[in-house]
Amino acid sequence: MSTTHPEVSTSTQPATLVEQDLVTSSTGRRWLAVTRLATGFIFLWAFLDKTFGLHYSTGAAVAEGDPSLSWINGGTPSQGFLQFGTVGPFKDVFASMAGPVTDWLFMLCLLGVGVAVMLGIGLRVSAVAGSLLMMSMWVAEWPLLQGSTNPVMDYHVIYALVLVVCATLLAGDTWGLGSRWGRLPLVQRFGWLR
Repeated sequence: MSTTHPEVSTSTQPATLVEQDLVTSSTGRRWLAVTRLATGFIFLWAFLDKTFGLHYSTGAAVAEGDPSLSWINGGTPSQGFLQFGTVGPFKDVFASMAGPVTDWLFMLCLLGVGVAVMLGIGLRVSAVAGSLLMMSMWVAEWPLLQGSTNPVMDYHVIYALVLVVCATLLAGDTWGLGSRWGRLPLVQRFGWLR
């Protein structure tokens, strides 16, 4: 007598109807869209805060009413972190990279990833760029040193993983412009733009 279980499958399809429903259900897709929008807003907000000095992560001087740390007032959004905020074995490497070029690259990455993820377009490129930025920041903060709340897993890694999941599952198709973007001839020709 055979003892097969309906939840065990040898095909490449999802193992159970419940799993398939979770991947394709409108509820699952909407929560994925909410996650995409929240993650995109994290990147976009960091850009806006550092550009205009909105009193959040731009430093104590801005919080006290001194807008000089904002990028539009000559602030350097990456240089202070690279020179003084890094720890670990690569501290000197990061400090040596600090300059106007890193400010521009950092800010363009924040803006590009934030806008693309919010709109649901170019999620594959955004996942690569955003993940590289997040993992670089993880290395720069070197959480493996004692004193970190978790020596391996922190918010940088989580953000990178969320970007990859959004790109992989085409999260921009729900509450975003992903479907329209995907129909563009250029995007159809070069799938990595999806």
